[in-house]
Parts: sequence; structure tokens; C-alpha cells
Amino acid sequence: MASVKFRDAKTVEVKTKPGLADVGAFIGAIDDVEKRSDAEVLIAMMKKISGEEPVMWGSSIIGFGRYTYTYASGKTGEWMITGFSPRKSAISIYIMPGFSQYGELLAELGKYKTGKSCLYVKRLEEIDMNVLRTLVAHSYRFMQDKYSA
Repeated sequence: MASVKFRDAKTVEVKTKPGLADVGAFIGAIDDVEKRSDAEVLIAMMKKISGEEPVMWGSSIIGFGRYTYTYASGKTGEWMITGFSPRKSAISIYIMPGFSQYGELLAELGKYKTGKSCLYVKRLEEIDMNVLRTLVAHSYRFMQDKYSA
């Protein structure tokens, strides 16, 4: 996840924050035509699932929705509910609850790798988009339910 810096006793300052950078310009600057197309597909899918407009988080992450979390210490931070980053080696798709509850879906997804909350895919053509759509929708709802006021 993003690196953090403690601002005061109760607030965590996350270095990767939502900003005003233009998502369209970011996508348009992707040299790899297939990766740019994959990014456009992910934006449309995540927009439909979340009902939110895409927002740049930092310089290379496109996020949808946001939630506030609280550490055991009482400090709080803010992060996107879902999103992705079209990195050079793979597209990182953020599945914030992690993957332990999604074993059946992952078995049907196709070619991927995972980190703690990241799903790494080289190209969308290597995975089942219906399964990805279901995975993102389930994780989005989970995070909304968990962090809704």
C-alpha cells in the first residue's frame, strides 16, 4: 500500500493521496496501445461498479470511491475502495479486502499473481473479465459495508 507519515496524534498522512491530475491525460500518455486499451476497459468497468468517477491517487494509481480506516492506535487514514495502476510489468488491480474470501473466483480468473491487496495481470486478455467484474464488485461492496458510517 502507500507509504505513511504520522502528521499528528490521530491522523496518518498517506503520501499517495487523491489529486487533481487528469485521468484522461494519464491514460493518453501510456505508450503501450494494448495497456492503454486495458486501462480504458478497467475505467469503464470500475466506474459502472462503483458509480464513481475515476480519480488519480498519486502519480500512477486510478482510484474509485474512498474510505477512512482507523489503526489500533486511533490514527486514521484515507484510501480508495478499488482502483488500478497500469504499470510497465503488469496492471495492478487493488482488491482492498485481500483474497482469502475469493478463492473460488480466483480459481476461474485465469493468469494472475497476487500481493496482499493487489491482483497483478499482464493483459486483460489473459483473464476472464466476467470473473474480474464479479471480484471487483464483491470487494467494492465488502469495503462499503465495512467502512460505511
